[in-house]
Amino acid sequence: MSVSFWNDFSTDNQIYSDIAIIGGGIAGLSLAYWLQKEDPNLKVCLIEKGLLGSGATGRNAGFITCGSVEHFNRLVGTYGEQKALEIWKFSETNLSLLKSEIFSSLKIEDIEFEHNGSFSLASTEKEFEELKKSAQIMKKLNINVEVLTDLQILDRLGAEKFVGGIKYQDDASVHPVKLLQAIQSKITNVTFLENNEVFHIENHGSEKTILTNKSKITTSAVCYCTNGYSSLLNPYFGDKVFPTRGQILITEPVKPFMEGPCYANFVLDYFRQLPSGRIIIGGFRQLQKDVELGFSDETSPIIQSALENFINQHLPMARGKKVTHRWSGVMGFSSDGQPFIGSLPNDPQSFFNVGFTAHGLGLSFHTSKCLVDLMFGRDIPQFLTAKRLS
Repeated sequence: MSVSFWNDFSTDNQIYSDIAIIGGGIAGLSLAYWLQKEDPNLKVCLIEKGLLGSGATGRNAGFITCGSVEHFNRLVGTYGEQKALEIWKFSETNLSLLKSEIFSSLKIEDIEFEHNGSFSLASTEKEFEELKKSAQIMKKLNINVEVLTDLQILDRLGAEKFVGGIKYQDDASVHPVKLLQAIQSKITNVTFLENNEVFHIENHGSEKTILTNKSKITTSAVCYCTNGYSSLLNPYFGDKVFPTRGQILITEPVKPFMEGPCYANFVLDYFRQLPSGRIIIGGFRQLQKDVELGFSDETSPIIQSALENFINQHLPMARGKKVTHRWSGVMGFSSDGQPFIGSLPNDPQSFFNVGFTAHGLGLSFHTSKCLVDLMFGRDIPQFLTAKRLS
């Protein structure tokens, strides 16, 4: 995030706000929504370097899934059953909040929302044993889950060469940009500054000045909702949230055959069929771990070939179909796999909501609500607090 002297027109547009949000993705829009609900009289502006949703929110596969980046048994191994359950329930609440606050007044087909659950599939007996272990723990904790055989996977997902899997019954999927637009439609008193790239933030006592290529914003508080790009604006995030690229492709439409979204290969790879019939698939960053770190927005032949090969190997109904789009997006992976919210150690009026580790749609509407709680002096779940990373 840098702007040359020649492109600096910040003094042309001066804005005053109580709170300035940096980042126009799902986290930033969600925060604007909850701030407006907290106090309609707050002057809030939201700053986005491109168009709203042009970052990771508009570049993912549209999964609204529970939990975290690993199978539930590993979450239990790290945190214990009760804390793992708290993390899982937090993401269940995320979907409940979206449904009650945003979806309730919409036709769900307008945002392509589908509440069909999601699947984790195993191509080896080793992973299937781990998935069955996860399911056993989850059932004990009253999480709604189902174990499937290879034949059930073939019948319900049209996917072959998997030995088994499990279904998380309460997961969902959505058109991510239409979701963003739906949230924005609920926000009436926020100033949106698109195509404004932040390049400098100054502190002046109780006030802050944010400079973009087009605007100068004077504000009392700053909220970083910049996820993978956070370290470009403040070094505090350098060892806490890591920019990680994900690649995706999408095919021409085919006849509907898939019951719901799927993960495979220990949640590293993911695919689903859209309501239009198109197949979207992403992942395989494990093939080029060094290349998939950083801020570069490009695709690579190795990973794109792997995505196509996966379709041809496992999804016979989509085999050989034309690929219409290929893209990549930069996600923010936290150092321990969980999102974190808080304020900068040396600046209590600079807040943040970052580190979604590939689960932004499944977490950030709720984490944004928690950030508002924190800003207004209310307690938040301990697993979210940035103090754990100090």
